[in-house]
Order: sequence, then structure tokens, then C-alpha cells
Amino acid sequence: MANPPWAEIREKFQAALALSRVELHKNPEKEPYKSKYGARALLEEVKALLGPAPEDEDERSQAEDGLGAGDHTLGLPAEVVEAEGPIAQGAVRLAVIEFHLGVNHIDTEELSAGEEHLVKCLRLLRKYRLSQDCVSLYIQAQNNLGILWSEREEIETAQAYLESSEALYNQYMKEIGSPPLDPTEHFLPEEEKLAEQERSKRFEKVYTHNLYYLAQVYQHMEMFEKAAHYCHSTLKRQLEHNAYHPIEWAINAATLSQFYINKLCFMEARHCLSAANVIFGQTGKISTTEDTTEAEGDVPELYHQRKGEIARCWIKYCLTLLQNAQLSMQDNIGELDLDKQSELRALRKKELDEEERVRKKAVQFGTGELCDAISAVEEKVSYLRPLDFEEARELFLLGQHYVFEAKEFFQIDGYVTDHIEVVQDHSALFKVLAFFETDMERRCKMHKRRIAMLEPLIVDLNPQYYLLVNRQIQFEIAHAYYDMMDLKVAIADKLRDPDSHIVKKINNLNKSALKYYQLFLDSLRDPNKVFPEHIGEDVLRPAMLAKFRVARLYGKIITADPKKELENLATSLEHYKFIVDYCEKHPEAAQEIEVELELSKEMVSLLPTKMERFRTKMALT
Repeated sequence: MANPPWAEIREKFQAALALSRVELHKNPEKEPYKSKYGARALLEEVKALLGPAPEDEDERSQAEDGLGAGDHTLGLPAEVVEAEGPIAQGAVRLAVIEFHLGVNHIDTEELSAGEEHLVKCLRLLRKYRLSQDCVSLYIQAQNNLGILWSEREEIETAQAYLESSEALYNQYMKEIGSPPLDPTEHFLPEEEKLAEQERSKRFEKVYTHNLYYLAQVYQHMEMFEKAAHYCHSTLKRQLEHNAYHPIEWAINAATLSQFYINKLCFMEARHCLSAANVIFGQTGKISTTEDTTEAEGDVPELYHQRKGEIARCWIKYCLTLLQNAQLSMQDNIGELDLDKQSELRALRKKELDEEERVRKKAVQFGTGELCDAISAVEEKVSYLRPLDFEEARELFLLGQHYVFEAKEFFQIDGYVTDHIEVVQDHSALFKVLAFFETDMERRCKMHKRRIAMLEPLIVDLNPQYYLLVNRQIQFEIAHAYYDMMDLKVAIADKLRDPDSHIVKKINNLNKSALKYYQLFLDSLRDPNKVFPEHIGEDVLRPAMLAKFRVARLYGKIITADPKKELENLATSLEHYKFIVDYCEKHPEAAQEIEVELELSKEMVSLLPTKMERFRTKMALT
């Protein structure tokens, strides 16, 4: 180390690191990579000063084999070979330079050159990869190759590198355990080497990155269970090592909640969302770390967007929990089944008893004060299926609170699709709350609220550009009017002598439902206004349901005019017949609407007789 060039080598290396850390926006606009190229030149100078790596015969024969995606050492246990002596030290220092040259080329979008340098780094370190001097550098090189292959969409190759890193970390911690050297220490004088605590912090951060990249790879491979596990572990470790930015951490935790919601694991989903709220609340309150991204430095726009996105995750939580409760308690016509409700009440104690056992097994975020803060948010939100209106209303109000919060950012101007989805979720919250409501007049008002928020969207949307969304909203509005009509009919049936006002109300609701179902069905016609002979799979069920409900609606129109009633029955028969005929021509359609098809067949059989009686009656009068 007394050689004159050593001080120069160290100085150039540190200067190269400093240039590598310069943010791109601080470079001239026409030379965004100026600092990167400057760092590269210095690294090449250091490489030249170090000279070629001395290789023993064993190392040379391995080098000739090459190393890439099919490397036979990936994931295999390593033997502890310490990097001692001039040959080993020379190889390790050169490997550090190759690593930084690899990252540098990747940063300047020269992926092939970057890969070449990283592979050289691994080749130089292969023998020493389990040693305290080299394990961190080896894992970092493999992590970067994993990312590189992932960007090339060669996911299995990326997986091999990243899983190899994970295996090497686990083997090192099991067999050695002491904090390894950080790669930069190979160019530091002894007195400037890092303390063990700092080494440990950096090494754990490298492993956390490894888990994070694995989570993404497993997600890409549709190994969702595994991806969620690795994502959860990553988030937990980031908190433990205080290596996170609040906005990014919170959105990742909220996104993870969606996996648990889809699995109906509401306790875990609630924990993720509560943690997201608490950590998001730290934005601007904690000092920025080296992990703080450039985009997060500005905050306002990103802050409000992420706040809206987390709110949308909460909406999904409330809506899915309510809908799951409805599915558990409804009868075959979609009404509340009191027997099922009683059974679920009896099971409630068992669910509460399970809570403690599940909690002990679950991965919890945070410790101490942070854990208490997350628990305080959790305690205000139920994870159990609501069993009555009051419990459902609490979840509804929470969901509605987050609807308003989401709409603050996702406004119709600029975020059309997102805004519409939020409004549709709001409508769905009212719809599922109506299921729990026993008062039919109040249920009507809930559906009326849905219509009031959905109808303006139709006016604002261009049907040419938003055809699918338009169809969804038309169908939903039609269904809301349809439900209101059914409720008004049920209210009228309880009265001895319904007055003309109620009859007019029922007919108006019927007319509105028909209007929107017809708009939906007309949207399926071709440019020549011809209804398709073969309905697309994506709209088959809604189209058949619309036809069925139109048939039923015409049969429900209240009129004192026999001729008009006969016309309505004929139109009703026409739509029932369409369903039966279509399913005969396209047998695969039958399984989409089994119940409606059976009822349609029945009506096709009964209506002609009813219509004939009407004609006879009219002839006699």
C-alpha cells in the first residue's frame, strides 16, 4: 500500500463515486449524462492503474467457461475462501471497479456493456463470494443483473440471479454472520473503514433491495402469493432499518392491501392500510434519507396523487367487505335471509376468538410507538363482515369519507377514467348499504342518490371515446331505476288501494329503466343500427339480463287501456322469445343466464295464452 499510485487510485475512485451521485437534472440539459461519463473516465483510469487481475490456473479455466444466465454457480452453496494475498486483493479491487462500471453503463442506458462489466465482476469474485470481503459486492452485482434481465423481460433469468443473491445472503448469515465489508471500503485507508454497525446497516439494505426486486419478479410471473410475502417482508425491513420514504412506503403498503382484499383476508388488509395512513402522515416530518427520490423532493403534486390512491384502496376495502357480507346473507333473489344472518351472528364469537391466533401469525409492521399508532387506526375500523344496518353504515361512512378524499385529486377534468371509477364505487357503496336497510322508502332514496351521481357522467362523456364506460353506467342507472320500481311496487302491494300518484311513480320509474336498458342495448348495434347475431363474450351476460329485464318491465307497466296492455305483453313476449331463441342458436350462452333462461321459457309458454284471453275479453266488450 506504500506504492505511490495508491493514494492517486483512492483519490480518483472517491472522485468517481462523487460524480456518480450527481443527480441528472444538475447536468447541462443537452448533456444529461455528463457527470456519469466523467465518473466512467475516472473508473477506467483506476482500472488501468490497477492493471490486469492476476489469475491462478483454476480461475482462468472458470473464466473461459463464461458466466451468464445459465451459470452453474447460481443459487448453489459457496465455500468460504478468504480474499487474502496480492492475487485475491487485486481481483477484489478490480471487481469493485467492474461493478461500478457496470452500474454506470446501465445508468446511461448501455445495457449490454453494463451486463459485460457486471459479469466480469462476478467472475473475479466467484471463488471468494462467501467471504466477508466480497459477499455484499457479489450480491449487489447479481441484484443489478437481475434488474437488467427483468427490464429485458427475461424474467426467469432475472429470477435466477435474484434467488441466487437471496440464497447467498442466507448462507452467509447462517455460517458467518458478522457484518461484511461495504464495496467502497476496498479503497479506504484502514482508519477510515466503516464501523460494524454501519456495515450491518448497508448489508441489510442490500438484502432488502433483493427482496423488493424478487417481489416484483414474482408479481410479473403471476406468483401472487409469493410476491405478497416478499413485498410484506420488504416493507417490514424498511421500517426496521429506517430505510424508506413515507410516500413510497405508504403506497406500496396500500397496494399490498389489495392482494389481501382479493383473498378476503380483511384483517391483514386493514393492517396494511392503517400502516399506510400512519407512515404517509410522516411526509415532510422526517429528515430525507439517501433513498429519497428526486420526484419526492417536490412533493405537492405527488403527495396529493398518492393520497388519492391510498384513499381508493380504502374504498375497495370497505366496498369488498360490505359486498362479501351481502353474499353471505342474501337469499336466491338477493334479499336478506334472516336465517343466514342468525347463523353468522352465532359465528361472530368464533371469528373474534380467531383474531388473537391470526394476529400472532401475521407479519406486523413497526414496533413501539409506531406499532401503537398503527393499532390506534386499526381499532377504528372493523375487519369483520357487518351483520346489520348499523355495522354496515359504519363501513359505508368510512368508504364515503375516502370517496370524497379521492375525488379531491381525481377530478373529471384531467382524470376522467379515475373519477368515473371513484363515482361508480360510491354508487356501489349506496347499493350494498341498501341491502341492509329494512325500510323500503329509505332504500329507494339510496338508489335515487346513485342515479343522481351517475346520470351527469353520461352527459359529460363522449360515447365514441368512452364506449365501454358509457355502457357500464347506462346499465347501472337502468338497474337502479329497476330496483326502485320493484321497491315502489312492493310498497304499493301493502296498500289496499294505491292512489294514482303511486301508479304514476311506478310507471315513470319503469319508463326510465326501459330508457337506459335500451340505450345500453342500442350501443351493441353496428353502424347500420343492426343488433348483432352473435353477442361478444364480454357483454353477453349484461345484454341477456338487459333483454330479460326489458321483457319484465313491459309486463309491469300499469295501464287501464286493454289495447295498450296487449301491446305491452306482445313486446314483453318478443324479448323473452329473443333470449330463448338466442340460447338455442348459441348453447354456450345458456350457462350465463340459467335462471333467467328458465323463466323466459316459462313466459314464452304462458304469455300467448294470457294475450289470447285479453283478445277474447276485448272482443266481448
